[in-house]
Amino acid sequence: MMCALVTLAAWPLAQWLDPANIVMLFLLAVVVAAVRYGRGPATVAAFLSVALFDFFFVSPQFSFAVNDVQYLVTFAVMLVVALTIGQLATALKTRADDAHVRADEQTSLHALAQALAGTLSAHHAASLTSQFVARQLDARLALLVPDQNDDFNAESALQLESEPALLLSAIERTAASAVYDSGTALDATELGHDDGERLLLPLLGATRRRGVMIVAANSDARTSLVARKSMLRAVASLFTTALERLHYVDVANRTELKMHSERLRNSILAALSHDIRTPLTALYGLADTLASDPAISEPHAHETALNLRDQAMQLNTMVTNLLDMARMQAGHVTLRREWQPLDEVIGASIHFMSPSLKGRQVIVDLDTTMPLVNIDAVLMERVLCNLIENAAKFSLEVSNLHIDVTFDSGEISVSVTNSGKGFSQDRLDAVFTLFERGDQDGHSAGMGVGLAICRAIVEAHGGQIAASNPDTGGACVTFTLPRGTPPEVVLDAEPNIALAGTPT
Repeated sequence: MMCALVTLAAWPLAQWLDPANIVMLFLLAVVVAAVRYGRGPATVAAFLSVALFDFFFVSPQFSFAVNDVQYLVTFAVMLVVALTIGQLATALKTRADDAHVRADEQTSLHALAQALAGTLSAHHAASLTSQFVARQLDARLALLVPDQNDDFNAESALQLESEPALLLSAIERTAASAVYDSGTALDATELGHDDGERLLLPLLGATRRRGVMIVAANSDARTSLVARKSMLRAVASLFTTALERLHYVDVANRTELKMHSERLRNSILAALSHDIRTPLTALYGLADTLASDPAISEPHAHETALNLRDQAMQLNTMVTNLLDMARMQAGHVTLRREWQPLDEVIGASIHFMSPSLKGRQVIVDLDTTMPLVNIDAVLMERVLCNLIENAAKFSLEVSNLHIDVTFDSGEISVSVTNSGKGFSQDRLDAVFTLFERGDQDGHSAGMGVGLAICRAIVEAHGGQIAASNPDTGGACVTFTLPRGTPPEVVLDAEPNIALAGTPT
């Protein structure tokens, strides 16, 4: 069409225009054809321009015969120039179109990134991403993420809600598991129900894999998914970033909530402990005065005073434990370590807890060659007191408690055992948690603080503590302490003592 228009326009002016100028008009037609219609029409226009120029404007006219051989060179040069111009114009147009497409992709990806930055849930992010893929690529999308246990396989992987939804076959889920494990993309067909093109991309986060994105081309899709793989990788990266942002926001919120809860709990414990201690001390003093008053001769009144004193002492122990736990959790406890003989600490603990034993005997098995231990004697005495009190509280009325101390080259082990019913087998670790009690029936007094304090003190010394049920029955709590290297004790030489009145 363009060549015909040039011929009609140049024919009336042929007697005034030089043949070279007419050639330029035909080359212009080739350029217009290349820009508007592409490489194929431009090539046809190049050949057609040479033919029309020869037929209408070269003597003899209305014939393809040529009187002057030099016109053959003109025709050849004209054809080469027309083809070259057509190719260059077509390539330029293609690059311009590609630039426009990439610009549109960048604009749409930027809009998607802004939309995903404001999402508050993974399902909303999945819906936005699937709508983007459907609009830009005329394809459907499925997003698989690990389950609540952070497992990803064909059966347990969770599919986020998306619009329009994509139903996955068992083969697609198996392929998604392989992509998740390998971390590489997969381009495959005949995976879904419609046997269409499938592209599976892993969602690779900064710290770990977040899932798999499955893109399914519709039957009437305009472009191949492989040709748009770079764009789909960008979409997968944006969605992964959104998932990681939501994950870390959730972690930050939970951490902040936990911090506020811990701070509030510690404040309540500290305030409660301090406020109760003063009236409690007064109550204990009054009860002890009544119990030791010789003017009270009635047995019932004396027994009541003793019980009142014992209950006040027990309540004082609970308050002390609460205060100690609050201090430890606040980080205000400093160990005052010294090299101490462990048998003295054990003896002081047994003597202090003798009222709580109620006639029970404590049998201590300790080697006389026991080395010194680098401990805070006051805190370690608190550990032993809590363990002895618990062992006595949950043991039979007529029974013995056992404290076994062993050591080797690396550590010292202390075990406190009673003859009670033992711990619940599924709660051997939970008993060391704050406010967790070993007695779930609630028949014994206590708040579940003593063993938590024991663990905090033992771990502060670099040791470990654990609960167990011996085969012989009862319950056993064992803690270990690093042995260390005690300082050497150097004895001075025996002094030379002179008696009075004798020569030295």
